[in-house]
Amino acid sequence: MLLMRTCKETTALLIAREDRLLPLSDRIALRLHMAACKVCPRFERQVLTMRNALRQWRHYTDTE
Repeated sequence: MLLMRTCKETTALLIAREDRLLPLSDRIALRLHMAACKVCPRFERQVLTMRNALRQWRHYTDTE
């Protein structure tokens, strides 16, 4: 099926989504896979956690 993606393709889309707007077909495929997969949503949370940690580190100032 055209909209079905593997976990490997889905993780690549999750990372690409951080840098650019995905085409509609990729966004739909991503949603479908995330609804059916138990592992990829965990990877998405890990990516978001790393992104937030890096954002906080970037704005960190040593006050001592």
